[in-house]
Amino acid sequence: MSSDVLARRFAAVGARVKVPTGPWLGVPQIDVASDRRGEFFDLWFPGRGREVALEVIDVAPADRHLLLLVRDGEVKSKFLCGHDERHWFVAAIPEKALGVTGVASAKAALQPDLVRRAIRLARPKDPFRRRNPAYLRQGEWFFVPAPRINPPAMWIQRDEPLSRGRGKVHVMQFAYRHGGEVVYVSRGSGRVLSAAQFERLPESKRRSGNWSPMTRNPELYAKGTVRHPDHATIVLADWHRVVMNTEQGALAMRHVAFLD
Repeated sequence: MSSDVLARRFAAVGARVKVPTGPWLGVPQIDVASDRRGEFFDLWFPGRGREVALEVIDVAPADRHLLLLVRDGEVKSKFLCGHDERHWFVAAIPEKALGVTGVASAKAALQPDLVRRAIRLARPKDPFRRRNPAYLRQGEWFFVPAPRINPPAMWIQRDEPLSRGRGKVHVMQFAYRHGGEVVYVSRGSGRVLSAAQFERLPESKRRSGNWSPMTRNPELYAKGTVRHPDHATIVLADWHRVVMNTEQGALAMRHVAFLD
C-alpha cells in the first residue's frame, strides 16, 4: 500500500498519518505525535534491514478506528489505531489472538479473559462501550465489578498510582491488593528472586544485596474515583477488579512508541 493510499485510509476515520516516502526499510515505530494542526499518527523506519509493507485491512469510520497490518518478511503484526475519548491511540494486537480480521475482532482480542467472562454473564448491548454492565474502562485499564470484595480498612491504600510501567499514571482513590507471590528484589542490581531462591542464598549475600520483599502479580481492586489527565474520571461506587488489556503480551509492542 502506497503512502497516498495509506493517508486516504487514515483520513476515512478522521486521522492524519505521516510516513516517509519509500522504501520502508527496517522495523517501523508507530507513535501519536502533535503539530500545529493537532495529533497525527507518526510512522518512521530506521532505513536499514528488510523492506516492510503496510496495509490498512479494515476501517470503521463511525467508530473512528482502523486496523493496520505490518508485514516484515514472514512476520505479521497488527495494530488497532483509533480515537478514545479525547485523543488518538495505537495498541498492538497479541499474535496469539486468532481470527483478527477487522476492528471489532481486534477490540475483542484486547479484552483480557476476566472481561470476556464478565461480558458473557452480563450480556451488554455493546460489549465495547467504555461503560456497560460488564465493566468500566479507562484507557488500557478495565474495571470489573467485584461485589464480594470487602477488604479490611487497614489494607486499603489511598491515591494509589496505576501504571503499566511507562506513560502517565492513573490514580485510584482507594486500592486493595490481595494474594500474589512474595518475591525479593535487589535495589542495587534489580535482580528478582522467589522466596525459596532467596532462602537458599548465603546469609552474607542476603545482607549485602539490599533486598526488599515485594508482592508479584497480586489481584488489584479499586473503588471511588480513578483519574487520568487524558481521560474522563470514572467513579466506582463499589469494589472492582482491575485488569489491563492484552497488548503487553504482543511481540508487536516493540513497534509502539505511543505512551498514554
